[in-house]
Amino acid sequence: MDEIAEQLKEADIPVDGLFCDLDAGFDGHDLRAVLDSHGIISNVCPNRRNGGQPTEERLFDEVMYKERWKIERTNAWIDGFKNVLVRFDTTVSSWKGWNFLAFIVIFLKKIHKSK
Repeated sequence: MDEIAEQLKEADIPVDGLFCDLDAGFDGHDLRAVLDSHGIISNVCPNRRNGGQPTEERLFDEVMYKERWKIERTNAWIDGFKNVLVRFDTTVSSWKGWNFLAFIVIFLKKIHKSK
């Protein structure tokens, strides 16, 4: 956990108030302490090995947690496009273009399946 704290300091990115949605594999006292020390709000699915029940001091928003899956699924779809995954391009506009193209292809595949 010291590595995470050190990387956050080195990055010099403001994280106070950032929301972090994590699955049960990340439910641990050390990680929560690091997130809390940097002002990061954690929404971690309770892990049964750690007692498994949310407490008053550790609220768990199930609706927000379920939304997390949509983001992970979309990232997995994008990973199917090698140019976007490996990022061969060197400019931001080129990278955005490849992402838009990937989104269009994903959208067209979804529409074609539904018909």
